[in-house]
Amino acid sequence: MIAVVAGSVAQRPGRGGHTWVFLQYLLGLRELGWEVLLLDRLEPGMSVDDSGSPCPPEQSVNARYMQQVMKGFGLERSYAVLLGEGSGSSSTLGIPRQEALERVASCSLFLNVNGFVDDPEILARARLRAFLDIDPGFGQMWRELGLHDAFRDHHAFVTVGENIGAPDCSIPTGGIEWITTPQPVVLSQWPVTEATGDRLTSVGSWRGPFGPVEYDGQTYGLRVHEFRRFAAVPALSGQSFEIALDIDEADSADVELLRDGGWSLADPGVVARDPWAYRDYVQGSKGEFMVAKNMYVRSRSGWFSDRSICYLASGRPVLAQETGFSKRYPGGRGLVPFSTPEEAVAGSLDIARDYAAHCSAARGLAEQHFESGTVLTRLLERLEVA
Repeated sequence: MIAVVAGSVAQRPGRGGHTWVFLQYLLGLRELGWEVLLLDRLEPGMSVDDSGSPCPPEQSVNARYMQQVMKGFGLERSYAVLLGEGSGSSSTLGIPRQEALERVASCSLFLNVNGFVDDPEILARARLRAFLDIDPGFGQMWRELGLHDAFRDHHAFVTVGENIGAPDCSIPTGGIEWITTPQPVVLSQWPVTEATGDRLTSVGSWRGPFGPVEYDGQTYGLRVHEFRRFAAVPALSGQSFEIALDIDEADSADVELLRDGGWSLADPGVVARDPWAYRDYVQGSKGEFMVAKNMYVRSRSGWFSDRSICYLASGRPVLAQETGFSKRYPGGRGLVPFSTPEEAVAGSLDIARDYAAHCSAARGLAEQHFESGTVLTRLLERLEVA
């Protein structure tokens, strides 16, 4: 059987963590015996050279990164990057458009991550178009506010906001029957390694591509609006913390806030420049300190980070801001939830006191709750394509 995953790898070169989101599905489905295809797209102006200047797609950093990643995981005949603006462009990187169309027409599942591919000809070929929502809350609220409907033209709807539809979750369902799922992790790609790092770390964007959303009398914000609350945790705990942070120069005051709070800052363009560097950074850490977007926290979405799952799989404990995920995943050993700065400090000290037990429990949580074979088999069954 064929599964098509639509997502942005070539569009976001040098972002190893983001690339892993799609690799987990591609490699996980392949381990289950599926033939896989990644569909990406580059519109005019998106392709750049090493200096950041626009250039033809074939000569771009984007193309080089895509080729490197796909070849590195044995997927060099399993991707197509659609070139040009709008639908119907015959130009691609990877396999030809016609071959991609044939594979889409033969696929049992078209998994469209955040509705990334909107080419009408391609979508029309897919018998089962499933929208995979990995940024829960934004799309649902935009739709209710009449701003944007990303969910149209799909047959099934999947979200990693596992509390959507629950009484304590404020994300509107919009009348959609949502299939909820955690993100998967391919354990063979994320083995347990010896813990050598002395810092709790994380990788992320300070703001991201979306702005805050005003919905039903509430403002749902970004990671920056939560992280400021926890800026002093390193200094208060006496522990070492580091973040590989994508942050704009305009947010220099926040950089100083973090440094004053005891944070070390790493360059994500170095430590997460590709999937292998990202994996090395995660596995070279003592554990993760995970701060979520305000959207996920305020809405009680139940979102749990794909990045945190990689730490857990590597045998690294995760100190994670509560989003409602504790309704499904046990905290205490390996995974330590917090809601306040005081709880975050206490959690970091608890991890330091009994580190070996936390590491062992972390891998156990990954095996029990996030292993790709189990997660993806359950998802395929719920989509009725298993």
